[in-house]
Amino acid sequence: MSEVSEQSRRFNISGSLSVVAGEGGLTKIVIKASGASVGWTAKAEIYLNGATVTRYEVDGKPVLFCSRTSKFEVGKAIRGGVPIIFPWFGPHPTDPKMPQHGFVRAAEWKILNTARSSSGVATVVLGFEASEATRAIWPHDFALRYTVSLGRRLEMALEVTNRSNSEFRFDEALHTYLAVSDVRNIHITGLEQTEYADKVDGLARKRLDDAPLRLTGETDRVFLNTGAVCRLHDPARSEIAVGKEGSLSTVVWNPWDKAENLVDLAGNQWPGMVCIETVNTMENSITLMAGASHTMKSTLHLSSRGYRRAY
Repeated sequence: MSEVSEQSRRFNISGSLSVVAGEGGLTKIVIKASGASVGWTAKAEIYLNGATVTRYEVDGKPVLFCSRTSKFEVGKAIRGGVPIIFPWFGPHPTDPKMPQHGFVRAAEWKILNTARSSSGVATVVLGFEASEATRAIWPHDFALRYTVSLGRRLEMALEVTNRSNSEFRFDEALHTYLAVSDVRNIHITGLEQTEYADKVDGLARKRLDDAPLRLTGETDRVFLNTGAVCRLHDPARSEIAVGKEGSLSTVVWNPWDKAENLVDLAGNQWPGMVCIETVNTMENSITLMAGASHTMKSTLHLSSRGYRRAY
């Protein structure tokens, strides 16, 4: 029996969740949920490669962006969706030869559990643990538990447990790519009057004014000490709320025309995306005591009637 067939036998839930072969032959999980009484349907897809959520849509409307030139190969990070970043954000702090954004976004994760609630919410739990290979790169024992729940909202919770005998410090992110009609026409609220490090300007510290954030060129900003809900306003699409817990950094990113230098994002795709990332980095990095756990959660919600009451 093939690996996909064996996991299908163990974890499929009729009508809600199936384990199948995806792009490049990589294993993916397809999740479906619906609310019969209010007439909505939702769908999500998660690849075990990087535990990357590559699709989330409500009533057929895509919420996430995934590059059409993304690599779907073993050991390669998927460009788009919601990659997981751990244990460092961006380049390694001391060794430029280390992989960008840590080592879990291109690693194979395991399915730990699947479930469906009485209200129709479907949940999958994925896991990744330290090994000899990871300790050669980052000398700590840890366990990651990633819970993805699909209902009217998409909820993603990353739990980090320190299995070492001493504390360690780490960065983490749910690097969320959101689909937009044109990034030059959107604006983002929720970050007004928040200090940020501008990575396009040598990490210069700045503060956003009272106006919503509008992108007019390459943008890579690490907003610090904020737990605020961000709202993406797009004149041609539904609003998206990005809520979070256990996170004090928010990154907003779009490479603009520098995307053409990225093979897996080339082809003039950058106007169709913006990243609003749930993060802990820089002074908001997490120090975790031996035996302790920390959970960071991100929630995506597409606008509808009653949307303003969602948070």
